[in-house]
Amino acid sequence: MSEAENPSVREKDGADVTVDDVRHLMGASTPHFALQLRNRIRRLIRGLPADHPARLEGEREIARLDRLGVEGELRGHRAEPGLEPLASVDDRA
Repeated sequence: MSEAENPSVREKDGADVTVDDVRHLMGASTPHFALQLRNRIRRLIRGLPADHPARLEGEREIARLDRLGVEGELRGHRAEPGLEPLASVDDRA
């Protein structure tokens, strides 16, 4: 649990959720953890006004994480034209 997600820390500080709190959770998100991160961000921004900067950032990130979790990401030969894949990972083999 990040510090931003910890209710006892937030209540003690009286702090509002910030864009940096959302970005801290986003970190280096990968397809493997995208949907878990999406849910954590959703909980973090729940209750914020629709025009709150952290909510807007969180909603953008939730949409990105949805795509990442379902579609994955392209790397290597598919993302970089001209590179040939290794035979062991080539789906054309």
